[in-house]
Amino acid sequence: MSETVQPKQPKPVKTSHWTRGFILYAILPLVAFLLGFVPMWWKSRECSSRLPEVERQLGLARLQNDLASAAINARLGDYESARQAASDFFTYVRAETDSEAASAFSPAQRDLVLPLLTRRDEIITLLARGDPASADMLSDLYVAYCKGVGIK
Repeated sequence: MSETVQPKQPKPVKTSHWTRGFILYAILPLVAFLLGFVPMWWKSRECSSRLPEVERQLGLARLQNDLASAAINARLGDYESARQAASDFFTYVRAETDSEAASAFSPAQRDLVLPLLTRRDEIITLLARGDPASADMLSDLYVAYCKGVGIK
């Protein structure tokens, strides 16, 4: 009788309890980390992409606020505060019109706002003298600014 030779079965690879535990404890925290990290990264990326537009709008609102503050203070007879706010407005407008790439103004807005700078010296002088006519000029300037920038 011939003996039939049976092929040797490969021995199943036994993983020790320690190895399975190590893999489990290494992968689970990684998966948990990624489950928390990916949504936060996505939200951060979305917010950072909106940041330039929000900064532009903030710059325009700051300008409007400075000019409105100057007009109101001039109406109330507080010419020094009005002069300070008007000076801040004109300084910021000049800085924004000079920085073309990072400007809060679009090119069309810049063309409409530049003529407002020609009235700077006259308005600042009237405010320094305490002239009540400066309040009307600031109000007119405010209306022209809002039309030029597209604020309603």
